[in-house]
Amino acid sequence: MDIKQIATRYPQLYHMAEVDTWPAIKANGLMSTSAALDFHGVGQPQRNKLEVGHRQEKVKLGGGAAAIILRDQIPMPPTRLELALQDGIKPADWYKLLNAKVFMWAEHHRLLGLLNARHYRNLEHDVLTIDTSSLLAAHAARVWLCHMNSGNTFPIPHHRGSTTFRRIPDYPTKANGSPIKEVVEVVVDYSIPDISNHVVAVQRMKGKTVLNDLPL
Repeated sequence: MDIKQIATRYPQLYHMAEVDTWPAIKANGLMSTSAALDFHGVGQPQRNKLEVGHRQEKVKLGGGAAAIILRDQIPMPPTRLELALQDGIKPADWYKLLNAKVFMWAEHHRLLGLLNARHYRNLEHDVLTIDTSSLLAAHAARVWLCHMNSGNTFPIPHHRGSTTFRRIPDYPTKANGSPIKEVVEVVVDYSIPDISNHVVAVQRMKGKTVLNDLPL
């Protein structure tokens, strides 16, 4: 695929953030787990536990306006990842890989599915809507495309491995240029420090209900 094709097919991307975190994201950027650990100067052994181990619950880093919440990894326990992983990749490798990236949904229905998942439907979230063309113009070289929910192993531990994430030019397409499999996740390495330049809307949501619009 190319940048124009992605922006045409998926004009907006979506990121579900913890409630009340938009001001910090606006000020400090959208960070992967690894970037958040760097930002807060988290050292060993805690860093290894959070970056390579399986997080069974949310973890708060720092405090005040700069606090960052690391989401739990309940949908991908190591026993199920072992059934899914290929190419000699171990669960610890997969956790570290995902923890080094920032994730966005390519389609709105995927966002709604996560918002309405059992663990999240009764919680409020800050939902970012991101302009695809703007983001890719700034960060295309650091973008990966993924055809699946790479952080979920339920209800089926679908196979994943070294080719699950593809750079934009390497994403498989049909003869007409459309993707063989729809893009599910648009992923950026490490962090998006200028995310506020690409966000076109932020909404406070609970489940599928929009509670209010937040100021940009």
